[in-house]
Amino acid sequence: MPELPEVETITRALAPHLRGRSIVSAEFRCLRVLRGDPDETAAALAGRKVRGVERHGKFIEIKLDGGRSFVVHLGMTGKLLMNGAPGKHTHAILTLDRGVLLYDDSRQFGRLELSQGLPARVAKLGPEPLEISLSEFAARLRKHKTKMKALLLNQTFVRGIGNIYADEALFRAGIHPLTIAARLRPDRIKKLLTAIQRVLSEAIKAGGSSISDYVDVDGRQGSFQVRHNVYQKTGEPCPRCGSKIRRILVAQRGTHFCPRCQKR
Repeated sequence: MPELPEVETITRALAPHLRGRSIVSAEFRCLRVLRGDPDETAAALAGRKVRGVERHGKFIEIKLDGGRSFVVHLGMTGKLLMNGAPGKHTHAILTLDRGVLLYDDSRQFGRLELSQGLPARVAKLGPEPLEISLSEFAARLRKHKTKMKALLLNQTFVRGIGNIYADEALFRAGIHPLTIAARLRPDRIKKLLTAIQRVLSEAIKAGGSSISDYVDVDGRQGSFQVRHNVYQKTGEPCPRCGSKIRRILVAQRGTHFCPRCQKR
C-alpha cells in the first residue's frame, strides 16, 4: 500500500497539472471504489475548478472551489495517472479543460469521495509525522501501552506511516518492534522521531518505494526500495551487524527487524 512518501510524491506531481484547471466531466465505472452515487458525484464535479492538491496522511485531497474536496485513498493498487489511456482497471476518468486524470485500481481497495471539506474520518487522523514536535510525540507515546510497531501503524497516533517505513524507522532507531511505547526513555524517543522524519524525507526525495504496483502520475517507479535495510529482507544479513533479519507478525502485519541491533 502506498504510504506517506509515495502519496507525497504523487501529490507534488499532480499539483502543477491540476491547480487552476476546470473539470469538464467525470465518469465513474466502479461502484466499489466510489463513496456516493456515481451520477450525482459526476454532476457535482462538472464545472468545478481545482484550487489545489494536498496530502493528508495517506489521502490525497483535490481541493475544489465552493469548499468541496475530491478525496482519494489509493488502497493497495490504486494509481492516479495523467493523460494515460483508459484500460480494464480504469475506474474513474476526470476530463479537464487541459488533460485527463485517470484512477486505475486492479484490486479495487482504494476509495474516492466528494465531500464538503475533508471527510470526518480523514480530518480526525493524527498529526503529520514530518511536522510533529518532539514534545508532542513524547506526550502521545506516554499514553500508549501498546507495541511500538502497532502504534506506528495506528493512523490516529500519527498519519501516513505504514509497514515499510515503520520497519525502517525502528531499525534506524535501534528499537525492537515489540517494545512497549510508554516505556521508551526520552533519549530513545528522540532517536525514534529523528529516524522517522529522516527515513520519510529520504524516501520522498527518492520518489517513494516501488515494491509491487506503485508508480507516480507519469508511470515512473520510485527508487527508495534499494535503500531498505530490513523490510522484506527476511534471512538476509543485517547491514550493521550481519545477523539474520527476522520476520514476525505484529498487528497482523509482517514485521522485519534485526534481533541483535533492535533492543526492547
